[in-house]
Amino acid sequence: MEGKQTIMRRSALAAVAAIGSASLLVAGCSKADDNKDGNTPKAAGANAATTGVVNASDKKGGTVTYEMSDVPDSFDPGNTYYAYMYNFSRLYARPLMTFQPGPGEKGNTLVPDLAASKGVPSDGGKTWTYKLRSGLKYQDGSAITSKDVKYAVERSNFARDVLSLGPNYFQQFMKDGDKYKGPYKDKSAKGLSSIETPDETTIVFHLNRAFQEFDYLVAAPQTAPVPQAKDDGVDYVKHIVSSGSYQFQSYEEGKQAVLVRNKNWDAKTDPLRKQLPDKIVVNLKVNPETIDKDLQSGDATVDLAGSGVQASTQAELINSADGKAATDNTYGGRLVYMAINTKVAPFDKPECRKAVQYAVDKVSVQTAEGGPIRGDVASTVLPPDITGYQKADTYPSAGNKGDVAKAKDQLKACGKSSISTNITARSDRPQEIDAATAIINSLKKVGINATLKQYPSGKYFTDYAGVPKFTEKQNIGLIMMQWGADWPSGYGFLQQILNGKAISQSGNTNLSQYDSKKVNDLLGKAIATEDAGKRNELYGQIDKQTMDDAVIVPLTYFKVLLYRSPYATNVVSTAAFSGQYDYLNLGTTKK
Repeated sequence: MEGKQTIMRRSALAAVAAIGSASLLVAGCSKADDNKDGNTPKAAGANAATTGVVNASDKKGGTVTYEMSDVPDSFDPGNTYYAYMYNFSRLYARPLMTFQPGPGEKGNTLVPDLAASKGVPSDGGKTWTYKLRSGLKYQDGSAITSKDVKYAVERSNFARDVLSLGPNYFQQFMKDGDKYKGPYKDKSAKGLSSIETPDETTIVFHLNRAFQEFDYLVAAPQTAPVPQAKDDGVDYVKHIVSSGSYQFQSYEEGKQAVLVRNKNWDAKTDPLRKQLPDKIVVNLKVNPETIDKDLQSGDATVDLAGSGVQASTQAELINSADGKAATDNTYGGRLVYMAINTKVAPFDKPECRKAVQYAVDKVSVQTAEGGPIRGDVASTVLPPDITGYQKADTYPSAGNKGDVAKAKDQLKACGKSSISTNITARSDRPQEIDAATAIINSLKKVGINATLKQYPSGKYFTDYAGVPKFTEKQNIGLIMMQWGADWPSGYGFLQQILNGKAISQSGNTNLSQYDSKKVNDLLGKAIATEDAGKRNELYGQIDKQTMDDAVIVPLTYFKVLLYRSPYATNVVSTAAFSGQYDYLNLGTTKK
């Protein structure tokens, strides 16, 4: 998922926090008020939240304030694909399965959420059955049923003309997924026949092929229940019905969201959530530098997007013992890369794509992103912390600074002496813009002239980079991207950015529009293979084939420098959501 950064973690990102606030709303008292008795909270130490819980507490009360430099794709749990929204949505939307709150790799532990236990497979992994916990209720006190889970999957996967932002796994893998037109067009009461609800607490999924990692798939917020009578498509985001520990008090699009405790949430039905703060505030469109300052002052608790502090703040923190002690620097199962659009000439020819691969000075990109603290130079699609990774370098160059001679040779083999194209980056992500600029400078040396086009994060996939017709019309051959695994396996990382069936007309994450029969078949074979070791071997083969076809330029294995608010409680940096802080049980010492 996009970081989507992704996930969602749509990472990717994961597939994939920093902290901040603006003048939109200042929660609690000022830092000066807190410090008048000299009791400034002490930082726990560098990387403390990657190995343990920092400032563990069961203290209730106060306001947890999130801030973000742009807007999310959507707060609707069935219409989002950013990792940070997968994470945040768990406060008000409970999927069948989810990830255990825990630091580092502990956060990759899959546990039941709405479901009473893990799924029970049958028919060789083509059928999966789940039982819901008893006593589950929505915010209005009405019962949550298996039919609501079924409807949530139907609306999020089979009405792509209305809700296009999330992944389309269920559409690809349900037995009759290629025929069902979605709940907004379906006039019958039956719905999708391959999802059965024999009683109020049982749901059965019938797949068109074996899917050995299906428990991970139902951990997506797309399985969080939605009462059909309360759904009005894209406008559902304005009045989301909560199944979690918090519910929306108000929502102003593009400005702010405020959540308060859900009084009908019952801790007896939920072993994961603590419901600590009185209120959760999300301020949007806050200047990134302001976010950093507010994190340090305590006027904000966490940066919602989790993309890390800005360059000036980074230098200040890492050069100070006290500053560094308040940071976490971690991998998050993410890759920073550039997609090469195979539908935009001349990049429909592999030789032209290979010219780009050789031309890019990856060290200059790494420097533009903030140096090694922001990630190691990458040469594979799979990051080292995702199962299936195999070390390789298909397009080597001295010192990772590019090979101008080989790039020109490939350009010549492509029948070109020069290329004119456009490259996209997100306008609210300064480091992504800087990285794209470094790439432009590299490409110019070999005769590839790329012009930068900037688009906002909130619309990057809905209106611009994720719309194939737009990219083709605008001659966008190169697209900046960051991706985190939808779940921690090779399949959870690769499927939505490489499978031809994942290509969507809006909300698309296969930005290269890559449709290789060999890769599609290998992905299908891998997910049907019971033996995890053999699955991982297949993921490595997929990575190699993708690099041979030169459709993705790996730039860096993303690392994020997160500033940890001294006023936040229960802080853990989790691998499950692309190296962010786990949002499920964050609290605050400030009122």
